Amino acid sequence: MDPVTEFNQYRERMNKKLLGHGHKNINRFFNLDTNTYKEGALDVKTKELLGLVASMVLRCDDCIKYHIETCHQSGVSTDELFDVFMVANLVGGSICIPHTRRALEYWEVLEEVKPI
Repeated sequence: MDPVTEFNQYRERMNKKLLGHGHKNINRFFNLDTNTYKEGALDVKTKELLGLVASMVLRCDDCIKYHIETCHQSGVSTDELFDVFMVANLVGGSICIPHTRRALEYWEVLEEVKPI
C-alpha cells in the first residue's frame, strides 16, 4: 500500500473512532477545524498554505502530511511549496529542516501517486 493511502486510511479510521465516541467538545473542535479551512475571506489554497506553515513550525508530521496533501489538491505548485518551506524554516528555525525533508518526500509521493 502506498504511504498516501495508508496515511488517509489510518486518519479516517481513527477520526471515526474519535468522533463516534460522541464527546460533544471533541466533535465541536473537529467541526471548527473543518469549517476554518473552507472558503471565506481567504481562499482554501491560502488557508492550507497557512496551515502547512503552522504545522511545520509546530513540528507535527501528521499535520504536515495532511496539509501537504490538501495543498496538492488545491493546486499548489512545487515552487509555491518551496516558498512555504522557506517561511516555515525562517519562522521556526533550523529545527524545522527534518520536517521539511519529510514534507518534500511526501509531496514527491503525492506527485507520483496522485499527479495534479
